[in-house]
Amino acid sequence: MAQSEALRVLIVDDEELARRGLRRDLAADPAIEVVAECPDGFEAVRAAAELKPDVVFLDIQMPRLNGFEVLELLDPEIAVIFVTAHDEHAVRAFEVNAVDYVLKPVDPHRLLQALERARDRRRRREPMPVEALTAASRPPGVPLGRILVRDGSHVHVLPAESIDYIEAQDDYIAVHSAGRTHLKQQTIASLEALLDPSCFVRIHRSYILNLDRLAQIELMAKDSRIVILRDGTRLPLSRAGHARLQAIL
Repeated sequence: MAQSEALRVLIVDDEELARRGLRRDLAADPAIEVVAECPDGFEAVRAAAELKPDVVFLDIQMPRLNGFEVLELLDPEIAVIFVTAHDEHAVRAFEVNAVDYVLKPVDPHRLLQALERARDRRRRREPMPVEALTAASRPPGVPLGRILVRDGSHVHVLPAESIDYIEAQDDYIAVHSAGRTHLKQQTIASLEALLDPSCFVRIHRSYILNLDRLAQIELMAKDSRIVILRDGTRLPLSRAGHARLQAIL
């Protein structure tokens, strides 16, 4: 029976009482094993990478990394159940994207329902809609202030102003910052939509440039141009990218 399907669970909440309450309520399901509790997002990312839980109960309002930022850094195959105080904006994002959540204070019956839905998501191998949720969670008109990249169990926090340029590599992006390259599984189009358009410009189908790093534009041949960054890096510049740059500069 579905009820007997074992689940390894990770609890993430910055409030000890909330974690204790969830653990107590989860004990009502004998097939649940709580593998760890984490008081913040950085520990959650590390624990999820090392312990590989089936389900994460994830608080939204946390210091340092909020729940949506943690979601970006988790394996999308992990079923996530958000735990939140009543937040209409967040609840709408969850309902539109068919993602389960429980409200604080947590109702034990609702908790068991969420677990059954998590089991169903795992049976169907349905990944979490990470990009859609990340976009829906952001207040309209507020650009992304930092990019988070997971490297094993470690998290790199890259402030937007520290980024030189971003390069598309199949289903990944390579974020170039301070002489280092960080790979993240995300499309360049989805990231472009979140960045400040007055600071970051799509200069080519495969490149987004931080305008602050631009040193010059060089004509190579008829209708063929490159951009040269302050550190000497040379990037291709498409016709459409050139038009975007001209509109801003």
